[in-house]
Amino acid sequence: MVTGQDPTVQVKYVDTAEGGLWVTWRWQDALDEPRLWGVPPPLPALDAWRRAVPRPSDGEPVRDALRRSWAVLGDVEQETALTGALTAALVPPRLGAELEHRFAQGLRPHVRVQASPALAAVPWEALRIDDSERLVHRCDVSVLLPASIRRSPARVPSPVRPGGPVVATVDPVVPGGVAGLEPVLRRAEPLVEAVLARHGDRLRGAPAEAPVRPRTSRTQLREHLADAARYLYVGHVTAGAYALGTGLHLTDGPEAAGRAPLVDGVHRPLLAADIALDGWTAPARVALVGCSSGADTAYADPTGLVAAFTARGAEHVTATRWTLPTDTGLEVIAGVTGIDAFARAVVAVDAAHEAADPVAALNAWQREQADAWERTGEAAFSPIVWAAFGTAWNDRGLPLEPLEVPG
Repeated sequence: MVTGQDPTVQVKYVDTAEGGLWVTWRWQDALDEPRLWGVPPPLPALDAWRRAVPRPSDGEPVRDALRRSWAVLGDVEQETALTGALTAALVPPRLGAELEHRFAQGLRPHVRVQASPALAAVPWEALRIDDSERLVHRCDVSVLLPASIRRSPARVPSPVRPGGPVVATVDPVVPGGVAGLEPVLRRAEPLVEAVLARHGDRLRGAPAEAPVRPRTSRTQLREHLADAARYLYVGHVTAGAYALGTGLHLTDGPEAAGRAPLVDGVHRPLLAADIALDGWTAPARVALVGCSSGADTAYADPTGLVAAFTARGAEHVTATRWTLPTDTGLEVIAGVTGIDAFARAVVAVDAAHEAADPVAALNAWQREQADAWERTGEAAFSPIVWAAFGTAWNDRGLPLEPLEVPG
C-alpha cells in the first residue's frame, strides 16, 4: 500500500551461468511482497551495450575504446534506440507496471539498483522508459551496494557536516611524468577553479587561489579527511586484477607505504585496499571523478573504491562506471573544439555533494544533460560523460534487508 510518500524500491540482479539474469525487487512499503523474475539468454541489447561502452578490453588502447564508443554514444538516434532496448531487456514488465502505477499517483520513486558483474556498466539513469523520457526523468536512481558492505558491523557511519571542510584533490601532480597519467584538466580550467575557490576557508588540500594541480600525498590526504564534510577527487583511477586493487593516483613516490607496486619505479598509487584495511576515516560524502572509479560491481567481489570509502564511513559516494573522456579527449573523438563537458561534470558533482540530497541533485543535472543531448545532439551533452556517473547511497537504517535469490 502506498503511504503518500515517494516510495523506494530495491532492485537486485544476479548473473546466471547460462548468460541470463535473475531479478529481484521489493518496495519499502510492501516488504512482505518480494518479486522474482528470470531473464533468459540471449541478451542482444546487453551485448550491443558492451560494445558501446568506453571501457578498454583485452589490451585495447583507451583512445580506441573511446572512438568505438563514440560511434554509438555520439549519435542521438543510435544511443536512444540502444538505451530503449536495454530497458526492454533488463526491466521486468511487472516492475515497469508497478513504476507506472506510482507515476500515475504523482509519486517519484527512488530506484536503488544493485547490478551484477554483467551489468556493471549499465547507465540506469539513462534508460529510456518511453519516447520522450528516461528513468531519471521519473525516478531518483542510486547505486545499491551489497548489504555485507552497507550493514557491516565494523562500519561506523561518519557524521554529516553541512558547511564543514571540503577536501579537494583536483588533478594532482603525479611524480615521474608517467605515461597515461597526464593532467586531466587543461592548465587553467576557469570553471573548476572558480567553483573550488568559492569554498574559501572550507577548502583543504590546496589553496583557494590555486586549487588545481596540488601536490598531495596519502599521508596528507588521510589527515585532511579525518574530520572533513566531504571529499572531491578528480584525476586518474586505474583498475587492478581484483576490486581492492583499484587505485587513485596522488603525488606519492617510492617512499610511500602501501600495497600497490611502483609504477615505472617512481610512483605508488593509493589502493582501495589501503583505504579499506588501514583504518582510514572517510567523510560522509565522497565524489570520485576518474575513469571507472565506480566499477566495483564489475568484479566478483565488489569491493573497490566505492566500497572502501563506504566501509570507512561514507554515506554518499559518487563515481563513474566507465572510462571518462577529458574535454581534450572528447574533442579528438568528436572532431570539434571548445568542449567543456568534463569540467562541467566536475562542477555538477561538486554542487550535488553540497546539496541536501546528493542523489536527487546529481539526477537533476543528468536530466538537464539528457534533454540538451536530445534537443541539440551536441557532443558536449553526450551521455558518454553524464551517464557515466552514479551515486551509492548507504542509508542509515532503511528497513530493507538482503533478499536471497537463486544461484
